Amino acid sequence: MALDGSGLLCKYTLLMFNLIFALVGFVFLGLGLWLRFSDGTRVFYEFDDFSSTFDMAVTVLIITGLVMLIVVVFGVYGACNEKRCTLLTFSVLVTILAVAVVVFGVIANSRKVEIGFSIADFYYSIYSLCVANSDPVLAVTLTFIQKLLHCCGATGIPSLDFAKETCPDPDSFSDPFTMDACPGVIVDVFINKAPLVMGLFVGTGVILLLALICSSILAKKLKTPSSPQYIILT
Repeated sequence: MALDGSGLLCKYTLLMFNLIFALVGFVFLGLGLWLRFSDGTRVFYEFDDFSSTFDMAVTVLIITGLVMLIVVVFGVYGACNEKRCTLLTFSVLVTILAVAVVVFGVIANSRKVEIGFSIADFYYSIYSLCVANSDPVLAVTLTFIQKLLHCCGATGIPSLDFAKETCPDPDSFSDPFTMDACPGVIVDVFINKAPLVMGLFVGTGVILLLALICSSILAKKLKTPSSPQYIILT
């Protein structure tokens, strides 16, 4: 059926949301699979004392990426083909994701010290694997994280760090000689900058809520049949 202006706006908003969701999902899934099955990391799973935090984080990346891509399939198919049943399924999945984001946000705020150290441990595992294997995928991952947090490796000394090529460009005179080490920055973000972390969860929840509203509006419009047109002959 033909959609009016608000229906088309919701349709294209959903397509844009799902495009971004798909990109993030592919990144999560691809990185998780690479960390789990690449030659540089596979051997570590053979040791019983290997970091359980790393294993758990990799599993979370894979599961999160898969779930996001499943949601994208329903969202894109429902919006492109204007299928009300598929859109309703998409709305249910987005609602579950929104609830999960809220729950995880509350947990992250209440256990911020433990989670901060766990994520720092995960970062250090990636850093160690990158240094040991010169893995280009891990190097790109480190570069992204370190530019985002403006930190440098495990040492905080760009000129001496084992992965100095992944460190961000200096912002001040002292940066080439000393910069914050990333594990400490990660812990500091979770412990001393809790509102920033909560803002990330709130922002994600708002985006999910917007997608839920658009899918609900679009599904409602697809349910309502268009009024029949009559031609009066005189």
